[in-house]
Amino acid sequence: MKLAEKKSSNAPVFSALPDEALMEHVVRGSEAAFATLVDRYRNRIINLVSRFINDRDRAQEIAQEVFLRIYVHRERYRPSGKFSTWMYTIAVNLAKNEIRRRVRSKGVVSLDKLLEVTGDSGKFVSDPSQKPDRGLRQREVQEWVEEALDKLPEKYREVIVLRDIQQLSYEEIEQVLGIPGGTVRSRINRARTSLQEMLAKLVEGGIDEL
Repeated sequence: MKLAEKKSSNAPVFSALPDEALMEHVVRGSEAAFATLVDRYRNRIINLVSRFINDRDRAQEIAQEVFLRIYVHRERYRPSGKFSTWMYTIAVNLAKNEIRRRVRSKGVVSLDKLLEVTGDSGKFVSDPSQKPDRGLRQREVQEWVEEALDKLPEKYREVIVLRDIQQLSYEEIEQVLGIPGGTVRSRINRARTSLQEMLAKLVEGGIDEL
């Protein structure tokens, strides 16, 4: 099934529905409702996975798998929970599986062993789907951020991506990752500090002047 390939005359009606109402239609087999959800979240899922694995082409394939699983397992969805939380859980798990597969295939150590270092990363981390005019300096900063994110251990990168890029609430991150709230906050603080320290080394003159 190609993402967002199916369209119907009902699409405008479905586009006004919240996620959970759309999923009720999807559970009943509506491909038009499913296409609406794909249109709504496809880029966000690609961006999310791409941040995890640093490979946009592969991220597009994984996003395809995310939506395929949502459709195939649609009857497992429970209306009492947010659709986006369920979707992000599937996406994060597939992204982490891809990282583990790469680690095994390359015979290298776990990402958690790559860097064990410990500010708000929001001003540095942007969603690549947003394309405001940027000067050379801004593009350089974005490249530095990408490099720093890629060096973060998996457990820190995932909370930064979910919080500062996807802007999930702390409670949603708890559900997606299946970890306590205190752990979420601790990892976010550690990840932000790590990013600041790495950016301070990468950016000449330090990050305060950016």
